[in-house]
Amino acid sequence: MIKIKITLILISAVVIQMNGQEYKGHDEKHYDGRGFRIAGVIGHTLINTEGIDNVFVPSWGLDVEYWFNHKWGLGLHNDVEIETFIIRNSNNEEIERVNPLVLTIDALYKFSGGFVVTLGPGVELEKDESFYLIRVGIEYEKDINDSFYIIPNLFLDQRFDGFNTWNIGLGVGLKL
Repeated sequence: MIKIKITLILISAVVIQMNGQEYKGHDEKHYDGRGFRIAGVIGHTLINTEGIDNVFVPSWGLDVEYWFNHKWGLGLHNDVEIETFIIRNSNNEEIERVNPLVLTIDALYKFSGGFVVTLGPGVELEKDESFYLIRVGIEYEKDINDSFYIIPNLFLDQRFDGFNTWNIGLGVGLKL
């Protein structure tokens, strides 16, 4: 029950940060960098299984971000690993993971040249056991036009009571 409460608190924090938007002309809308963005990501996650063979698991992601200006943003990054696998936790017990869902709330900072650094807390939800985690990552935003962009990314998810994973992906995004 406490895991559900913490997840709801994390989601509420994102919603509280969202302000009502007023219409701006197309050229003016992206000039100051503010606004919502949404991206679909397809990737692979390297599961470090501590003594069991490491495995690459396909994953899908949905990123929803709000950018306060050209440099700073806040993102809700969601990934689902679409395979069943076995890991070893910190107590050396084998745990079967069935399509775990990773939810993170990340602070976003964009450097010049399109590189974005991400850092934030999150949770990996699965029917048997869930883990809290910290995500650190880097993305590169490349504009296709004023509204669409592509984002290759690389993330490290470090679980507090479990294991760590590396995720590499490629996404297509839309600036709303």
